Amino acid sequence: MAGKRLYQYAALYKKIILAALLMLAISVTADLAGPFVAKRVIDAHILGIEKSWNETEKGADSVPYKGRYYKRSTYFTKGEVKGNKVSILQIGTSFVFINGDVNRDGKRSLQNGVLTVKENGAEAHQYKADTLSRNELFKFYKPEISRILKLAVFYFALLAIAAIFQYGQRYQLQKAANRIIQKMRNDLFSHIQTLHISYFDNLPAGKVVSRITNDTEAIRELYVTVLANFFSSIINIIGIFIAVFILSPKLSLLCLLLIPIMFVWTIVYRKYASKYNHVIRSRVSDINATINESIQGMNVIQAFNREGETSASFEKLNNEHFDYQNKMLSLNSFTGHNLVNILRNCTFVAFIWFFGKESLTAGSLISLGMLYALVDYINRLFHPISGIVNQFANLEQALVAGDRVFELLDEKGTLVSDNKIARYKGNVQFENVTFGYKEGEPVLKNISFEAKQGETVALVGHTGSGKSSIMNLLFRFYDAGRGSIKIDGKDISEIPYQSLREHMGIVLQDPYLFTGTIASNVSLNEPGIPEEKIEAALKSVGADKVLTHLEEGIHTPVIEKGSTLSSGQRQLISFARALAFDPAILILDEATSSIDTETEAIIQEAMEVLKKGRTTFIIAHRLSTIKNADQILVLEKGEIAEKGSHDELMKLKGKYYQMYELQQGKKINKAG
Repeated sequence: MAGKRLYQYAALYKKIILAALLMLAISVTADLAGPFVAKRVIDAHILGIEKSWNETEKGADSVPYKGRYYKRSTYFTKGEVKGNKVSILQIGTSFVFINGDVNRDGKRSLQNGVLTVKENGAEAHQYKADTLSRNELFKFYKPEISRILKLAVFYFALLAIAAIFQYGQRYQLQKAANRIIQKMRNDLFSHIQTLHISYFDNLPAGKVVSRITNDTEAIRELYVTVLANFFSSIINIIGIFIAVFILSPKLSLLCLLLIPIMFVWTIVYRKYASKYNHVIRSRVSDINATINESIQGMNVIQAFNREGETSASFEKLNNEHFDYQNKMLSLNSFTGHNLVNILRNCTFVAFIWFFGKESLTAGSLISLGMLYALVDYINRLFHPISGIVNQFANLEQALVAGDRVFELLDEKGTLVSDNKIARYKGNVQFENVTFGYKEGEPVLKNISFEAKQGETVALVGHTGSGKSSIMNLLFRFYDAGRGSIKIDGKDISEIPYQSLREHMGIVLQDPYLFTGTIASNVSLNEPGIPEEKIEAALKSVGADKVLTHLEEGIHTPVIEKGSTLSSGQRQLISFARALAFDPAILILDEATSSIDTETEAIIQEAMEVLKKGRTTFIIAHRLSTIKNADQILVLEKGEIAEKGSHDELMKLKGKYYQMYELQQGKKINKAG
C-alpha cells in the first residue's frame, strides 16, 4: 500500500524522474560498451596480427619486409589487387613470418627455422619460418596503432559520456526527491493543522515530529539512493545479459539461473527486514517523544530528582532500538556481501566448467578478447546484484516509514474552509448539552444557559467540574454528544470550524508564545493587523506599562514559549493577541490565575472597556475577579448547580457563597 502511495507522489514529478532515468540508461549503456571495445582491441588489433596477410604495393597500411610490402587482408579496399598470402604467428614470446597460408589451430613449436603445428590426433604440419626482430615486428603492428588509439579515444569518450549522464541523473533524482519530500512534509504539516484536538491528546508531540522529519528523510533515501541503484542495477543486468547473449547464448542461459535465486532471496529478506524495521522506526519515535517530554519537563525532573529514573526509561527504549538494529545488521551481513560472494564464486566455477568442457570439442576454441569480455561482464554482473542487495535495508526502511507517514495522512481531518462569514453578534445558547471525552463517561450533563451579546458570563467550580469542557465545545475543539449549541440562533455544527473561530478569541491560563517577536505573537502574522492595531491592543490591556523596559518595544525577540518573559508579560501579550483580532466572543480561561496582583489590577481596569459589545466568558478560581459578571454559572460534577449574578448567589447562600466566603476567609487569615 505504501509503495503505491509513494509512486503517486513520485508521479507528480515524473518528467524529472523520467529524464533522470533516461540519462541513467545512456550512462549505463555507455559504460557497458567498454568490454566490447576491449574485445575489439584485443582480438582485431593486438592479436589481429595473426590474421591473413597478402603481398601488395607500397601504400596505406602496407608494411615493408625484405624488399616487399604486405597488408592485412581485411584492410584491402574494393578493387585493390591481393598478392600472395603470408602468415605471422606467435610462438611463445617470438613472432615468425611464413610465406603462404598455415593451419593456426594446434600446438606450435619452432626449431631450426621450422614451425610445427600439431593438432590432437592429427598429422603435424611443418612450415619454413623466419623469426621477426623487434623492429620488424613493430612495423607489422604499426597499422594497428592508429586504430587502437581511435578505439581508446572512443572508449574514453564513452567514459566521459557515462560520467556526464551519471552526474545528470544523480542531480535530477536528488532534485525530484527533494521536491517530493518538500511536498510530503508540507502535506503532513498542513494535515496536522486539520486534525481533531483529540488526536493530539493520545499521541506525544515527539512521535508526530518523528514522522514529519525522520520518516520523510528515510523516504527521501528511497528516491535518491534506492531508486537510482535499483534502476541502474536493473538496466545493468539487462544490458549485461544482452551483451553475454551476443557473445555466448549458452552462457547467458546459464546466468539466467541467478534470477530465481534473487527472487527467493528478496522474499526471505523482506519477511524479516519488514518486521525489524517496524520496531526500529517505532522506537525512534518513542525516543523522540521521550526526549521532547524530558526537555519540556526538565524543571520538574530536576526539582524532584528524577534524573536517574528518566535516564533508565530512556535507556530501556535505546536498548530495544539497539537490539533490533543488531538484528538488522546480522540479517544484512548474512544476506549481503557474503551471499553475493558465494554466488559470484559459483558463477565463475560454472563459467570455468562451461568453457573447459567446450574447449575439449574441436573447433570451439575461444579468443582471448572474447574470454576477457565474458569475464569482465560476469564480474560486472555482480556489482548491480550487490547494489540491489545493499539497498534492501534502505528500501524496507523507506516502506516502513511510508506506512507511518501515510497512517498520519489518513487520519481524518477537517476541511479548511476559506469561507468568510459576517461578524456575528455573539448571542450564545446551550440547550441540554451532554458531552464526554470517552464513551459512557460524561463530563457535562444536560447543560443549558444563554449568554446575550455584550454579557459577561463566569464559570466557576472545582477542578473537573466541566468549566473548560464548555469552552472546548464552544470552540468546536470537540462536538457535543447530545444537545445543541447555537450562536445567534444558528447551530455551530453547521458553521465551518475556521469560520466559527474567526470571530472568537481566547486567553489561556498558560499562554503559548511562538518564536518571533512580541508583534508577531500579537498579530500571528495576520496581514490585516498592522503595527498600529498591535500597539493599540497592547495599550488597551495595559501591556505598555509592563513592557516599557524592553528597548526594542514590540519588535523585541521572543524565543520558544516566551521563556525570557515573566508569566504576567506573557499573559498580557496573549490578551492583546485575542483583542487584536476583535472577537465577537472572548474567552478567558483562568487568564488571571498566574498573574501578580499589580498586573491583574491593570487587566481588570481595562476589562470594563473591552467587554462592551463583546460576549465574554470567564473561567476563574479567584471569585473576586468576577463580581461584576452579568451571569455566574456554578458547576459541580458536570452539571449547573447554581446560576445568577454575584449578589443573587450570595443571597442564595449555596455553593457559590461557601466558595466565596472560604476565599475571603483565606485572605483575611493571610492579612491577619
